[in-house]
Amino acid sequence: MTFRLLLTATAVAALDRLAATNPARLRQVRRTLGLMETNLGHPSLSTHEFRSLRGPRGEKVFEAYVNADSDAYRVFFRYGPGQGEITVLAITPHP
Repeated sequence: MTFRLLLTATAVAALDRLAATNPARLRQVRRTLGLMETNLGHPSLSTHEFRSLRGPRGEKVFEAYVNADSDAYRVFFRYGPGQGEITVLAITPHP
């Protein structure tokens, strides 16, 4: 199944920061977002529920790996609001 990605203002700000400070990491994040659109089950994403967070209405929040380096980045998302849509909540260094 393919998904349409919706980005929160927080996620857009993270992309803007990476564009200004770390173009190589930005490429990795864009690759991850592309995989999330086309193949959310791709093994490199290691997608799983992130049990420490909930969405604004109590929705489950999931985590996808950008990379597994010592300075790893993650994409946090939830399904919806519509069918076939994913809302990217944040793009952050690994917590």
